[in-house]
Amino acid sequence: MVAVPGRRDSCARKDGMFISPAYAQTASGAGSQGGLAGFLSLAPLVLVFIVFYFLMIRPQQRRMKALQNAVAAVKKGDTVVTAGGVVGKVTKVEEQFVEVEIAPNTRIKVVKATLAEVTALGSKPAND
Repeated sequence: MVAVPGRRDSCARKDGMFISPAYAQTASGAGSQGGLAGFLSLAPLVLVFIVFYFLMIRPQQRRMKALQNAVAAVKKGDTVVTAGGVVGKVTKVEEQFVEVEIAPNTRIKVVKATLAEVTALGSKPAND
């Protein structure tokens, strides 16, 4: 840095340092206590993630696993609901497809992966 005569520059010093020794000592002292403070500042975030996992992620994984098992075990006579909202009775099961009767003598072929709900033959309705 070039010193200009008649101009007072607070940054220009003889020793070439831009930070006073008092600030430097404070910064090094705070670093030794920063471990606990850093952990305590992250603790609420970790707590929120744990609560989020147990209240939302885990139950959703259980529901998906139950649906996958039900779709894999679908059989003739089961009532199904597709992702598009079509409700019908299964008349034929293939490896990747299911034939569903949606009205008397009206059958459609549906991909098994699009089934959103499977109700077993003879099961009790939810509202009764």
